[in-house]
Amino acid sequence: MISRRSLLVTGGAGIGLAVAWAAWPRRYAVDLAPQKGETALGAWLKIAESGRITIAVPQAEHGQGVYTTLPQILADELGADWRTIGVEAALPNPIYANPLAATMLFGGGLTHVPEPIQREHWVRSALLLTGGSTSVRMFEAALRDAGAAARVLLAKAAAARWDVDWEQCETSEGMVVNAGRRLRFGELAAEAAGFDLPAELPLRIGDEGRLTGQSVPRLDAPAKVDGSANFTADVRLPDMVFASIAQGPAGGESRLVQVDKAAADRVSGVMAVIENDRWVAAIANNSWAAIQGVAALRPRFETRGRLADSAAVTRALDNAFAAEGDRLAAVGDIAEVLRGDVTRAEYSIGIGAHAALETPTATAWWHADRLELWIPTQAPGLARAAAARAAGLPESAVTVHPMLIGGSFGQALDHDAVAQAAVIALTVRRPVQLTWSRREAILHDRFGAPAKARMVARLSADGRILGWQAQIATPATGAALAQRLLSADPLARVATALPRRADAYAMSGALPPYRLPAMAIDHFRADIELPVGHLRGGADRANAFFTECFIDELAHRAGAEPMSFRIGMLGHDPRLARCLTTAASLGGWDGGRAGSGQGLACHAMAGSMIAVLAEAQYDAAGRPSVSRIVAAVDCGRAINPDIVRQQVEGGIVFAIALVAGRAPAFTAGIADARTLGDLQLPRLSDTPEITVELIPSAADPGGVSDLGVPAVAPAIANALASATGNRPRHLPFGLP
Repeated sequence: MISRRSLLVTGGAGIGLAVAWAAWPRRYAVDLAPQKGETALGAWLKIAESGRITIAVPQAEHGQGVYTTLPQILADELGADWRTIGVEAALPNPIYANPLAATMLFGGGLTHVPEPIQREHWVRSALLLTGGSTSVRMFEAALRDAGAAARVLLAKAAAARWDVDWEQCETSEGMVVNAGRRLRFGELAAEAAGFDLPAELPLRIGDEGRLTGQSVPRLDAPAKVDGSANFTADVRLPDMVFASIAQGPAGGESRLVQVDKAAADRVSGVMAVIENDRWVAAIANNSWAAIQGVAALRPRFETRGRLADSAAVTRALDNAFAAEGDRLAAVGDIAEVLRGDVTRAEYSIGIGAHAALETPTATAWWHADRLELWIPTQAPGLARAAAARAAGLPESAVTVHPMLIGGSFGQALDHDAVAQAAVIALTVRRPVQLTWSRREAILHDRFGAPAKARMVARLSADGRILGWQAQIATPATGAALAQRLLSADPLARVATALPRRADAYAMSGALPPYRLPAMAIDHFRADIELPVGHLRGGADRANAFFTECFIDELAHRAGAEPMSFRIGMLGHDPRLARCLTTAASLGGWDGGRAGSGQGLACHAMAGSMIAVLAEAQYDAAGRPSVSRIVAAVDCGRAINPDIVRQQVEGGIVFAIALVAGRAPAFTAGIADARTLGDLQLPRLSDTPEITVELIPSAADPGGVSDLGVPAVAPAIANALASATGNRPRHLPFGLP
């Protein structure tokens, strides 16, 4: 058990934990399960006699391209032929843990736990986790080392055959070369595994023949194009049945009190009905019958506690300001600076639905005293734990097969469907595939948190910002994620008993990138009935909206051109300033004059920078219409430029959906949206012209999966303000 004292000793790593962890192994055995004719060279790759190279990828592929970018890093360092590269999902192991993602997602709930302790804990817990634009940032160094190690071993094997110094051998396009001689990797792999590595691994130098920086073809694309890619819904097992489920209203604590089993039994194909305190499922020999069976059940629930209600959410955000806030950051004496004439503004943002194409789903099979799961998950270890708890099994009796994910945007971090499928599989004693309907996916989403900001600033006589105050009311999403997903984790249990601080997740991106002489940023925790979770863009989607809209208002009040106003405060950040000037230049920025319909915004997150120029107007129905988006991006070294552009473009379209679509409205725990159409998501005809310019950079790679989201909404808001003179202050901007 981790004690409070052991966490707080010296305020650093903690002597208690340091002593306890000293006895834990520092080296971990990894089995890549090489087949006949294959040889594993370390924890990350195996090479077949045919020359095919299989690379272990510890991150979930849900469209962001990790099945390409991560192997590309290793293949580049190895000197491999890209045509020979394949991937497989890594097994749970501390080597593949992602503490960077854990800190980003759960850090808000563990604010008192020093980061070194968190990192060590997540590694030793073998926490495989995908999220927060961390894949390349977390694993680039390990993959380069793995590629370098394999290259050295192959060079030593070739050198032994040629009787030369291994340091005189090089690798290129899947072969070891020396003085005109060549040997293929596949010929050398078995011998290479028997050599030792030097104390220091030599990394490749020079730009010739490098894969990094090339837009090599995505490894997952061909199978997705021809339909051979396997998602959870594609899994077929002998004697498999299908399940559909109905749960109670959102909010409160619901208990199933009545179903019409007779009506469900009359549906052709329905084989069984399984009742649970919180849900009821219809089991059928085909998926359509299961859906019809649940509808026929007409379940009734009894709910204790507060049901989700949109009006109540709005009141909760307002009421949060009545309590004392938790300070995130402060510079100078803000109370003194804000005496006198100040500028005030309020902004708000509604809940954000994931609306992924693939709804929560799981395929489960109980056989030979083991539970096997085929699931779309961003956290396979946490999914296994959730299934084991629900089924009353030890985790050692549960096997998880991570599948390709059909979108997610953070939804696959939660595992309600996994736990439900586990219970159903143990009950029916047959393989079962559970799929949530779109109605259930919307009703029981873990939404991107709503937020409200009260912004105050004081300008000098010459238009400079003297003081900046941001008071932000929003749920503590990081704490909610930690409490829900890490309920059995000892470190999370200890952290919840400690005094609270500003939630790091909820306040991500709230600190302005500008140099300000006086500043205060405070978090006011809002208690709402709807569960919140991770949504693409994180809390930056709200906090960038607040900051960049208010900056624009201050620029106009100061009589300054909005881009120059920003640039004047970015002398310490030339990368972000260059993004701004590049986006303005490419977009034909005209200064944001009245009637122009142009707006600018910028943001930095996950080690990357972006600036967005938007052109927008209101259409005849009063809905925002975006005609053009220009984005300039500095993400450091781009491993695969095409994938960077794809991710930024995808983030921009996702952000437009948050801007112009509809957030579900709740009344008495029931959502008014039941289909994707109800959310009024943008279609191809609604998508503006999008230009993404990558700025060459020698900086370490930053994250890009979330980067395209945060700056879009404020850029569009600023564009609409310049077009009409009226500034939208609430997201989404469209009609309710």
